[in-house]
Amino acid sequence: MTLSAPPALQRGALRIVPLGGLGEVGRNMTVFEHEGKLLIVDCGVLFPEEHQPGIDVILPEFTWIRDRLKDVVAIVLTHGHEDHIGGVPYLLKERADIPVIGSKLTLAFITAKLKEHRIRPRTIEVEAGGTSKQGPFDLEFIAVNHSIPDALAVAIRTRAGLVINTGDFKMDQFPLDSRITDLGHFARLGEEGVDLFMTDSTNAEVPGFTMSEQELVPAIEQVFRTAPRRVIVSSFASHVHRIQQILDSAHEAGRKVAFVGRSMVRNMGIAEELGYLKIPRGLVVDLKKLESMPPEKICLVCTGSQGEPMAALSRMAKSEHVIKVDEGDTVLLASSLIPGNENAIYRVINALTDLGATIVHKGNAKVHVSGHASAGELVYCYNIVKPRNVMPIHGESKHLRANGALAEKTGVPSNNVVIAQDGTVVDLFKGKLSVVGKVPAGYVYVDGQTVGTATEDTLAERRALGSKGIVTVLALVDLDLGVMAETPEFITRGFVHDGHTFDDAVVEIEKALAQIPKKDVGDIDRLEATIAKAVSRWLQRKYRREPLVNAIVVDA
Repeated sequence: MTLSAPPALQRGALRIVPLGGLGEVGRNMTVFEHEGKLLIVDCGVLFPEEHQPGIDVILPEFTWIRDRLKDVVAIVLTHGHEDHIGGVPYLLKERADIPVIGSKLTLAFITAKLKEHRIRPRTIEVEAGGTSKQGPFDLEFIAVNHSIPDALAVAIRTRAGLVINTGDFKMDQFPLDSRITDLGHFARLGEEGVDLFMTDSTNAEVPGFTMSEQELVPAIEQVFRTAPRRVIVSSFASHVHRIQQILDSAHEAGRKVAFVGRSMVRNMGIAEELGYLKIPRGLVVDLKKLESMPPEKICLVCTGSQGEPMAALSRMAKSEHVIKVDEGDTVLLASSLIPGNENAIYRVINALTDLGATIVHKGNAKVHVSGHASAGELVYCYNIVKPRNVMPIHGESKHLRANGALAEKTGVPSNNVVIAQDGTVVDLFKGKLSVVGKVPAGYVYVDGQTVGTATEDTLAERRALGSKGIVTVLALVDLDLGVMAETPEFITRGFVHDGHTFDDAVVEIEKALAQIPKKDVGDIDRLEATIAKAVSRWLQRKYRREPLVNAIVVDA
């Protein structure tokens, strides 16, 4: 069904507009509109895949709210992972004084990130069980367990009804920090009457319950006991719980630890300072100090678990890092594979293996557990919350639909389960949830210092350059007659050819130039476009190749 722009919001209704995170794993951002005001829950980034060369991160598109930034009452951050906070600096560059609401650790992470962008945010710290009123939105915060401390779900009360957004969560009954998901709080809100339940879908296809973090301890400890040389651990820079397990195991095995990578050093420093990370005295040392220690006493903790090209582990795999991976080293990948990153990760694994390292990962050892609720946990939540309407969030289309099916199995009417995509506009009015339109929600690419300048056409050109090569045609043309003054020169990069490959192309160029109207023969742009098109068609027809063709016309 093709959706058009949404109508004006009905008086007393609540509008929900996901600008990211629905149809993908990452870039999470949802906007709530009520009584002329906007509330934003999360503003994250998506990491690029192989078909997006040269891109650093991908942002949500702010077009729909750009002219209404003055109406934004706050940004609520559910937790401190990049796919939920990474886009905040780019939004605050458009309006710096938007209040940012979150837990202590989440605000510490985003404040440090914003400092690098020279932004000093207005922050409002909240705790589980706490409340905050922002314009027409009454917010209540609920403790949830995730793979990072201090995660929160948020209940949003308006005149249109009560909404719960879970953020990312699971129901680990034995978490490392003893902070469990507050099911009692969910149940109390359920008794009050939840009009819309927006639930994490990432593991909706996985049956049963997500394994506890505590169950990883034996496998991680075994790695540290049996590794003959250095242990190099790669993890997300915000995965405080996993790093705690690594530190505990390293301490038990008598190894010293060094953090590698700016984000890892920064985040672990923040986590320790705030008391979320317990580091035994003398365990963590400067990287240089490890140079004089025997390899069996060393542990390095770095970024790069998703195969990111500029992260520490990827650079080690390519022997481009100051740390050189040696024969007998053990590399522990303490993270899951984010969909879309598999090829990059396996390339890193193979490169490290070629260097002589032993690779331990989720596929061959119990060294990682998901931070997201599996199907059994989601069903449990539906049964205690008893929502009138459900809108699955956080996941690819297959995850959203699987989550919606679970809601229906617990008794939520199918008409009350909305499977939305980025940009879908959904209104809650008089207890009924309905799709009313669509707004722009495309990918916004961050390419170095530029934001939004790179486009799909840019990436298509980069892919062509990377896989098909480039052919440049240098043509000397008489602009009065519109004919070539001499045989053009063909310059190639990445396109296989010999001295006679382009002989027949000259005839095609002459034919194309002859068809240009007389009034346009002096138009260099028209001439270059005509030559490039003629050569492209000829190459495709004769060689079944489609390199990027660029023509340069010089006035004879």
